[in-house]
Amino acid sequence: MSMQEMLRIGDDDGRSDALERELKEKLRLRGDASPAKCTRQEQRWRSDHGIVDARERFVQAYGRLRDDLVGDDSCELTDEARRWLAQMIDYNVPGGKLNRGLSVIDSYLLLKQGSEVTEDDFFLACVLGWCVEWFQACALLLDDIMDDSHTRRDQICWYRRPEVGLRGINDGIILKCHILIMIKKYFREKPYFLDLLEIWSEIALQTSLGQMLDLIGTHTGADDLAKYSIEGYRRIVKYKTAYYSFYLPVANALLLSGAKLEDFSGLKDILIEMGIYFQIQDDYLDCFADPNTIGKALGHADNNQIEVLHRNYGKKDSSSVSEVKRTYAALDLKDIFSEFERRCYNHLVTSIEAQKDHAAREILKSFLKKIHQRKK
Repeated sequence: MSMQEMLRIGDDDGRSDALERELKEKLRLRGDASPAKCTRQEQRWRSDHGIVDARERFVQAYGRLRDDLVGDDSCELTDEARRWLAQMIDYNVPGGKLNRGLSVIDSYLLLKQGSEVTEDDFFLACVLGWCVEWFQACALLLDDIMDDSHTRRDQICWYRRPEVGLRGINDGIILKCHILIMIKKYFREKPYFLDLLEIWSEIALQTSLGQMLDLIGTHTGADDLAKYSIEGYRRIVKYKTAYYSFYLPVANALLLSGAKLEDFSGLKDILIEMGIYFQIQDDYLDCFADPNTIGKALGHADNNQIEVLHRNYGKKDSSSVSEVKRTYAALDLKDIFSEFERRCYNHLVTSIEAQKDHAAREILKSFLKKIHQRKK
């Protein structure tokens, strides 16, 4: 039985057939939302290879990588197991905005401006970009189980599908293992192979420890709201989100371009600050739904407002949620956030301009442009 035949079996396998078209449409809409001029490298790819742009090549690489992993012979999988694996990957990996993976491509092209980028090198950038998306999928899948979430990316969480349940834990582990398979297959002979393994291992641990800090903080904070603080919140998002969402894509691009990570410590520090800024934005855009927002609120609340938060915080019924949101609104947290965003943006701009390396400045500007005053 061929791979394509396996992917077409079952009620959900029609999803695989249309997946590439869906991905291209997502990226087309994403491009329409922020119409930036393509880089010289992207223009060169258009003229030399007759493709629409770098984003389309990134999308095209997904199917090849997915099929390679489903067809991997390191384990004697049955046809049923391979169908499950294909469906699980399609359901969890490519459904988001793909910002993290595309950041590898964007950063790599900026680092290579003025130099030839071969088709093979571009594909390697796509591999590393999809590795980041695989990591994101693993983190979200497991986080949804731990948080008892219901939906993710406009569909029911994978583990809440009746045929999945807690089997989803093992699926998350498989997604993480796939990253090592891809890195070993495509980069084993590269001089930066060990550096790649090191940065991936380091950030995987930091992300897991950040998740642990979040789980501990949410558990203890629900019993004692005084334990929430902005310092604790920053610590959580720094390790749970900022490292893998902002630094990891650029670190991969740097290594692929032949750079040494130790030569770009300033770039790393600014990316981590951007990651914290991004997560605070995210929580704000969720209408203060993130539990850690309580730390900021408590710093401005009077005794009556604190009492309201104590009575209602952490409860899922609609009346309690409304009471908490009403208290947040009374505390003028929107104005506080606007002031925070202004100060943070000005600080980041100053820090970026202080970077001596032109490519580093351009990478940081591209990240900042994507997240500043975003609405979703």
